[in-house]
Amino acid sequence: MKKVLLGLLFLCLGPFLLHAQDPKLRVIVFGAHPDDCDFGVGGVAALYAAGGHAVKFVSLTNGDKGHQQMGGGELARRRSLEAKEAGRRIGVEYEVMDNHDGELFPTLENRLEVIRRIREWKADVVISHRTNTYHPDHRYTGILVQDAAYLVIVPNILSSVPPLEKNPLFLYLEDGFQRPNPFRPDVVIDISPVVDKKVALLDAHVSQVYEWLPWTERDTSVPAGAEERKKWLKARRTPEGRISAEARKSLEKWYGPSQAAKVTHVESFEICEYGRKLSDEEIRRFFPMLPKN
Repeated sequence: MKKVLLGLLFLCLGPFLLHAQDPKLRVIVFGAHPDDCDFGVGGVAALYAAGGHAVKFVSLTNGDKGHQQMGGGELARRRSLEAKEAGRRIGVEYEVMDNHDGELFPTLENRLEVIRRIREWKADVVISHRTNTYHPDHRYTGILVQDAAYLVIVPNILSSVPPLEKNPLFLYLEDGFQRPNPFRPDVVIDISPVVDKKVALLDAHVSQVYEWLPWTERDTSVPAGAEERKKWLKARRTPEGRISAEARKSLEKWYGPSQAAKVTHVESFEICEYGRKLSDEEIRRFFPMLPKN
């Protein structure tokens, strides 16, 4: 009889116990424009979403300047629809804020809006740009997120929204800029299994990946057919084997040399010292797609 009762108790409490052992994470990513999150963390976001974790992309501007033929409200509406479709394709929420492209500043008002979104999302992980990239909107997005770090736990800042109990883990997206200091790949994630999902995500941003970016690069090789475009996009924006020596070393740390040698596509992140301080073991909990020790 006792065994029967214990069995029934496990059936009732088992799902809750398993959930307690494997809590779902809440991740928020801030990009300057309605495709920046997708380029920087699209693969990892797909892995999080597939694991049942909650992911939100936020674009701090509406992207209303990023096109060679259209602009203003028409372009902003188009890019918002593209962003929503991109989010739908991998199961993440996508918000586009109504700040003008190229006119973002790290004002107090914008800082409070970033704090609000981090708190309302109850974020465990916050990801954004570094503050020394080529575009002012990228730099100021990075500053706004840096300025929100720590303040998200201060009750008297934006007191209308309850503060977080713990400061999230703050991370930077990868970039190639060297001064004043180069990007440091602290955590490198294998996205090889979901690279096609990332391509599908980017493919939703038609105005950017097939029109605006090729125009800025004077690239006239964009194919006409939908499937041919995806193949072209994959080769252009997610080329196989583009892993730096520094990223390869970090990849080996997290996956081991034998498994790392098989990886073809990665996304890399630098840990921001303003956020939560974590051990390597704790980092693995925040990146559940990493292999267990």
